[in-house]
Amino acid sequence: MPGKVADFLRSAELEPAERAALDQGVTVRRGQGYTLRVSAVSVVHRGLLARCQPLDGIHGAPAVPAQRKARREYENPVGALIPTGP
Repeated sequence: MPGKVADFLRSAELEPAERAALDQGVTVRRGQGYTLRVSAVSVVHRGLLARCQPLDGIHGAPAVPAQRKARREYENPVGALIPTGP
Protein backbone atom coordinates (compact mmCIF):
# COMPACT_ATOMS: atom_id res chain seq x y z
CA MET A 1 0.00 0.00 0.00
CA PRO A 2 1.49 3.37 -0.97
CA GLY A 3 2.23 5.76 1.90
CA LYS A 4 -0.24 8.38 0.64
CA VAL A 5 -3.03 5.81 0.89
CA ALA A 6 -1.89 4.69 4.34
CA ASP A 7 -1.74 8.29 5.58
CA PHE A 8 -5.28 8.93 4.30
CA LEU A 9 -6.62 5.74 5.92
CA ARG A 10 -5.02 6.50 9.29
CA SER A 11 -7.28 9.54 9.58
CA ALA A 12 -10.41 7.66 8.45
CA GLU A 13 -12.93 5.79 10.57
CA LEU A 14 -12.09 2.12 10.11
CA GLU A 15 -13.45 -1.20 11.26
CA PRO A 16 -11.40 -2.90 14.01
CA ALA A 17 -9.94 -5.48 11.58
CA GLU A 18 -8.94 -2.73 9.13
CA ARG A 19 -7.35 -0.63 11.90
CA ALA A 20 -5.44 -3.68 13.20
CA ALA A 21 -4.12 -4.47 9.71
CA LEU A 22 -2.87 -0.90 9.30
CA ASP A 23 -1.30 -0.85 12.76
CA GLN A 24 0.53 -4.12 12.14
CA GLY A 25 1.84 -3.08 8.71
CA VAL A 26 5.57 -2.83 8.08
CA THR A 27 6.91 0.46 6.72
CA VAL A 28 9.38 0.21 3.85
CA ARG A 29 11.14 3.40 2.74
CA ARG A 30 11.02 4.12 -1.00
CA GLY A 31 12.85 7.21 -2.23
CA GLN A 32 10.99 10.22 -0.86
CA GLY A 33 7.97 8.22 0.30
CA TYR A 34 7.22 4.84 1.77
CA THR A 35 5.18 1.71 1.28
CA LEU A 36 3.20 0.00 4.01
CA ARG A 37 3.21 -3.78 3.72
CA VAL A 38 -0.08 -5.01 5.11
CA SER A 39 -0.88 -8.68 5.66
CA ALA A 40 -4.63 -9.18 5.73
CA VAL A 41 -7.37 -11.21 4.08
CA SER A 42 -8.74 -9.90 0.81
CA VAL A 43 -11.97 -8.71 2.45
CA VAL A 44 -10.00 -6.28 4.61
CA HIS A 45 -7.98 -5.02 1.63
CA ARG A 46 -11.17 -4.50 -0.38
CA GLY A 47 -12.69 -2.58 2.54
CA LEU A 48 -9.63 -0.35 2.79
CA LEU A 49 -9.70 0.25 -0.94
CA ALA A 50 -13.38 1.22 -0.79
CA ARG A 51 -12.57 3.80 1.89
CA CYS A 52 -9.95 5.34 -0.42
CA GLN A 53 -12.51 6.47 -3.02
CA PRO A 54 -12.33 10.13 -1.91
CA LEU A 55 -8.73 10.19 -3.18
CA ASP A 56 -10.18 10.08 -6.71
CA GLY A 57 -11.85 13.44 -6.14
CA ILE A 58 -15.44 12.21 -6.13
CA HIS A 59 -18.33 14.25 -4.69
CA GLY A 60 -16.95 17.57 -5.91
CA ALA A 61 -13.72 17.42 -3.89
CA PRO A 62 -10.60 18.30 -5.85
CA ALA A 63 -8.34 15.38 -6.67
CA VAL A 64 -4.60 15.49 -6.12
CA PRO A 65 -2.90 13.61 -8.97
CA ALA A 66 -0.34 11.92 -6.69
CA GLN A 67 -3.11 10.64 -4.41
CA ARG A 68 -5.14 9.34 -7.35
CA LYS A 69 -2.09 7.51 -8.66
CA ALA A 70 -1.36 6.04 -5.20
CA ARG A 71 -4.94 4.73 -4.95
CA ARG A 72 -4.69 3.16 -8.42
CA GLU A 73 -1.37 1.55 -7.47
CA TYR A 74 -3.09 -0.01 -4.46
CA GLU A 75 -6.15 -0.99 -6.50
CA ASN A 76 -4.17 -3.10 -9.00
CA PRO A 77 -2.92 -5.79 -6.58
CA VAL A 78 -6.11 -5.73 -4.51
CA GLY A 79 -8.20 -6.34 -7.62
CA ALA A 80 -6.07 -9.40 -8.40
CA LEU A 81 -6.64 -10.98 -4.97
CA ILE A 82 -8.65 -14.15 -4.82
CA PRO A 83 -11.67 -13.58 -2.53
CA THR A 84 -11.45 -15.35 0.81
CA GLY A 85 -14.01 -15.70 3.57
CA PRO A 86 -14.18 -13.27 6.51
